Amino acid sequence: MGEVKDLQKEREKREKEKLEKEEQSKPKEVPLEEMSKDQLIEKLKQISEEVKKYFDLYLRSQAEIENLKKRFQKEREEFIKFANESLIKDLLSVVDNLERAILHAEESEQTEKAFKALKEGVELTLKGLKDILKKAGVEEFESVGKKFDPNFHYAMEQRVDPSVEPGTVVEELQKGYKLHGKLIRPAFVVVSKKSEDKSEDKKEEDQKQN
Repeated sequence: MGEVKDLQKEREKREKEKLEKEEQSKPKEVPLEEMSKDQLIEKLKQISEEVKKYFDLYLRSQAEIENLKKRFQKEREEFIKFANESLIKDLLSVVDNLERAILHAEESEQTEKAFKALKEGVELTLKGLKDILKKAGVEEFESVGKKFDPNFHYAMEQRVDPSVEPGTVVEELQKGYKLHGKLIRPAFVVVSKKSEDKSEDKKEEDQKQN
């Protein structure tokens, strides 16, 4: 324990001596009132250079602060935009169910007034919910008739359809949605494909030639 203390004292002594030597080696500062004209001019130049250096550092630090502020503001805006993303995804399931209920009501053979009133009520509910989602930045996008895009579409099946080019969306099983331009759910679609029947392909070629 005593050896450790001795080593520490010796280290502190060496450091003190080193600092004293450095202090002694520094040129002594001449008081301003004792400086010659040339010395004063040189001193003024040194001060001017130091002022310029520190002013440049100040400007650089200010620019960095501004960049940090802008980045923080952008990140804050992004957070606010997408803070309710998970809630909106859940609401989309409600939209799906309401749309299915309306479709079922339209296909049903029932014609009672009560049933019609129920259908109208569901339609109003769906419209109100879609309006809320729209205000929150949610938008649905069209898929039928568009070229299949894996970035926005999820292919559930393929179907032969000679009326369109292969790779075209021919049916939308579930709508796709964006939130402030960002995809939050792809559209589930049926995509057209080329016929595997060679005789059918030949007929199509003959029709094109004629």
